[in-house]
Amino acid sequence: MDQVPNRQFLDDITGALGWWREAGVDFDFLDAPRQWIVPEEEQDENGERLPPRRRPPVEENALPPMPTRIDPALLPADLPAFRDWWMRESLLDDGGSAGRIPPRGEAGAKLMLVVETPEPQDREDLLTGPQGKLLDAMLAAFGTRREDIYLASALPRHDPLPDWRAAEARGVGDALARHVNLVAPQRLIVLGGNVLSLVGHELPQRAAVLRQFQHEGRVIPLLVGWGLAALMQQPRAKASFWNAWLEWTQSETDTRN
Repeated sequence: MDQVPNRQFLDDITGALGWWREAGVDFDFLDAPRQWIVPEEEQDENGERLPPRRRPPVEENALPPMPTRIDPALLPADLPAFRDWWMRESLLDDGGSAGRIPPRGEAGAKLMLVVETPEPQDREDLLTGPQGKLLDAMLAAFGTRREDIYLASALPRHDPLPDWRAAEARGVGDALARHVNLVAPQRLIVLGGNVLSLVGHELPQRAAVLRQFQHEGRVIPLLVGWGLAALMQQPRAKASFWNAWLEWTQSETDTRN
């Protein structure tokens, strides 16, 4: 069945074309140029235009991937440079550089003491809160002061719940080992079992354990204890650590004699 032409539609189209013709518009214009004659090299066998060829993707200069682990070969080789690096290296933690607390002390110190993290109150100096008070009391019992030791932390800023496995995967343990090696102390105390795990030792099961720190040919007597927070909560642990200290220092005295 044939469809009846829509007369109204045709009349509208005719009227519109007539309006434009009376306005002087006789031609159709395009803003974009059009190639009417197809070059032979762009024709198919029937003379039709071939589909456009896809251009090969342009290779952009891709940025090198960001490192995910500290490279031991790129660690600073002297202590001042290491301390500068410590304050800005992004792989040491996940929080940027704001709020980091630098280590304190001089190379060749008789005693280097490493804790897990700074305290929440710390702004410019390490351990300025309750843990710092306990540390000062311990050092006084040892016959020394924090001004006479090298004091550092394994992580550069306070973190209430550090991800120690992630820190180990990022190579924080390599940085700590280099730090100790550059300080080259006569003795080393590590407070916090998580610090010990960074340098490849098992977590201590007792309040104080005597060990040795060995790295890059250097052997340093090592005393490992629970973290300061745990020592504050366990009076017996303090006594155990004190006895370990006496045993440690007495054994060195006997060796020298």
